[in-house]
Amino acid sequence: MVKEAVEEAKKAAADQENAETDKEETAEGQEEAKEEDVKEGEDTEETQQEKQGDKKFFGRKNKKDKKDEKIEELTDKLTRQMAEFDNFRKRTEKEKSQMYEVGAKDIIEKILPVVDNFERGLAAVAEEDKEHPFMQGMDKVYKQLMTTLDEIGVKPIEAVGQEFNPDFHNAVMHVENENFGENMVAEEFQKGYTYRDSVVRHSMVKVAN
Repeated sequence: MVKEAVEEAKKAAADQENAETDKEETAEGQEEAKEEDVKEGEDTEETQQEKQGDKKFFGRKNKKDKKDEKIEELTDKLTRQMAEFDNFRKRTEKEKSQMYEVGAKDIIEKILPVVDNFERGLAAVAEEDKEHPFMQGMDKVYKQLMTTLDEIGVKPIEAVGQEFNPDFHNAVMHVENENFGENMVAEEFQKGYTYRDSVVRHSMVKVAN
């Protein structure tokens, strides 16, 4: 009887010890599960915050990109307008220059017959009359006129003794002349002039064959 009672007491103590151990293990498992849930919850919260931060970041970036696009659009528009204005200015200056040259040529063409008459009149004066004060005065006026034309860019075209050039000479006659080579200008009937390297009037010449 005593032996059986001792064995039952030992068994009861062992069962109680096992129960306490299971209880401790269950408590530890619950605590670990709580810690994992808390950790997962923290990770989830951090992940959500990161996502929200990413949304804010990308949202700001897109807004900034739109502003940059608008700035680039306005800059490109301004650059194009400035280029168009510069082209307009250059075209206007070129047109003004061309109009000025056309107007200057028109005036020079009207003055050249006066020069021709001066030269004809001076050439017709007899040698004994060239020393007369009046004729000397006319000669000085003629020289002043030619100097003024030269200063503004009007130059006489060289003709006699030069090879015929249709860009500068207008052949109105041909002649057989051994003193001149073939296709050389033998005589000038009317003097030609250029204005700034552009022909105002061609020289009327006689060309040797």
